[in-house]
Amino acid sequence: MTSAAVLFHLAFPVADIPTTKEFYVDGLGCTPGRETPNSLILNLYGHQLVAHTTTDLVPQKGIYPRHFGLVFTAETDWEALLHRAKAQVLTFHQSEKRRFPGTTLEHRTFFLQDPFYNLLEFKYYCHPTAIFGEIEQALVGDAV
Repeated sequence: MTSAAVLFHLAFPVADIPTTKEFYVDGLGCTPGRETPNSLILNLYGHQLVAHTTTDLVPQKGIYPRHFGLVFTAETDWEALLHRAKAQVLTFHQSEKRRFPGTTLEHRTFFLQDPFYNLLEFKYYCHPTAIFGEIEQALVGDAV
């Protein structure tokens, strides 16, 4: 299932729109779109995020079960976002590291935490086949 005309959409919880703009627009570099007092559309590398306000925000104990983010196909783009996140002093939930080094699943990753406890993961796979393939290797993420 592929199509160049398909964009990803994700709605996620936030406490307020001004703080959302600080993190996602000023921090990550998203382009803001339509806005109401309770919601904001964001362009994250061509994908649509929609922040909706709520009062039910609770931190997770770890990166599982819920997080979202991007898989970069160019390592330089991944590194550029990493440097931007550091320069903007965004909160790292996990700093950059390599998972599964020396295997076809090897990838670089880091996790950010927004002000509302949402976790965002940004990855670059050293071997593009690992993005959707390498199914004979039954490894996904870190050991829980």
